[in-house]
Amino acid sequence: MATLSCHFHPTVYKSSQNTKARPSILCSMQPSQINVKVIVNGAAKEIGRAAVIAVTKARGMEVAGAVDSYLVGEDIGKVCDMEEPLEIPIINDLTMVLGSISQSKATGVVIDFTDPSTVYDNVKQATAFGMKSVVYVPRIKLDTVAALSGLCEKASTGCLVAPTLSIGSILLQQAAISASFHYNNVEIVESRASPADLPSPNATQIANNLSNLGQIYNRQDISTDVLARGQVLGEDGVRVHSLVLPGLVSSTTVHFSGPGEIYSLKHDITDVQCLMPGLILAIRKVVRLKNLVYGLEKFL
Repeated sequence: MATLSCHFHPTVYKSSQNTKARPSILCSMQPSQINVKVIVNGAAKEIGRAAVIAVTKARGMEVAGAVDSYLVGEDIGKVCDMEEPLEIPIINDLTMVLGSISQSKATGVVIDFTDPSTVYDNVKQATAFGMKSVVYVPRIKLDTVAALSGLCEKASTGCLVAPTLSIGSILLQQAAISASFHYNNVEIVESRASPADLPSPNATQIANNLSNLGQIYNRQDISTDVLARGQVLGEDGVRVHSLVLPGLVSSTTVHFSGPGEIYSLKHDITDVQCLMPGLILAIRKVVRLKNLVYGLEKFL
């Protein structure tokens, strides 16, 4: 679809006696902006509500469906405390929403904030309706990611599986990889307000990244079994210490040490809003994919 764009420009004509300005009209055909139809699966969660607001404010996309088993029938705009209702009710049926959006022939993206046990079926349904998927489900198993990769390759459809949507977390991971080539000692210290999912997916991802570089860390006590020394993740001696206290912000610090110096990298998450720039980037990128990509860092 294209739109006709016209602009008025004064054109100056000169003669031997006088100078006159006459208006002229220049018209051109320009492609119209296509809005990506976004379905938020897990819309009633805190991150789902933040995603609805972020997508509504972003250019080139709009919320077209809200799926959740909670607050069914409620307008997602009101649930998100928006000034105006979006006239989109929360529905506990992904297939119904997918079918409705697919009839419009528009580009569709499903954001999945659900659960590791349901991710594969959700992406399979979205693929069947010709829609792309952005998956942010901490603790998703690598076996599931492999199965999704095969599904997307066979269907030639795009899917982005993001262990984190925080750009700051990704930059921390990249900086830690760079530092690991220069230091032989490293430990990860994280703090959380809740004891759920420890060590966190973020700390686990950092440890796995560092363990795949062929470096052996903390050689002096790599085999110690003292519990206070933290948990070793991977086979290369990377230790993780988890501090849990109500009221703490989610924080991850990677400490490196060498002769005469300590090098520390720290990232704090104070609000779910920090995930929204990464989410919008993921939506913009996934519409061009024809396979599965693991990790938002591929697009930074």
